Amino acid sequence: MIFYIAVLFVMTFLGATASLFLKKASGSEGVLALMQNVNFYLGGMLYLLAAVLNIYILKFLEYSVVLPLTSLTYIWTMALSYFVLKEKITGRKMLGVALILAGAVVVSM
Repeated sequence: MIFYIAVLFVMTFLGATASLFLKKASGSEGVLALMQNVNFYLGGMLYLLAAVLNIYILKFLEYSVVLPLTSLTYIWTMALSYFVLKEKITGRKMLGVALILAGAVVVSM
């Protein structure tokens, strides 16, 4: 069981990292430039890997547990946006993520 929870944590981190690469690719001017941006492909591959891990986890854990716990992606996203993109994390954002996580925990119980 602990192994599958660890895989779930990795899956959510991969999803957040994929979003980071796609955010970086979004600065491309036009479709052609986007198609030539390596960040676009890295983000897509990481999303695909996260999706495959999600399917794998669903084989062993209940859907009603896995889906709410995918909200861990919000924590990873906030951390990556702060450390990599240098975005400001406000108290309101932290409260919002805390409420989402509290709801996910309650639903998954």
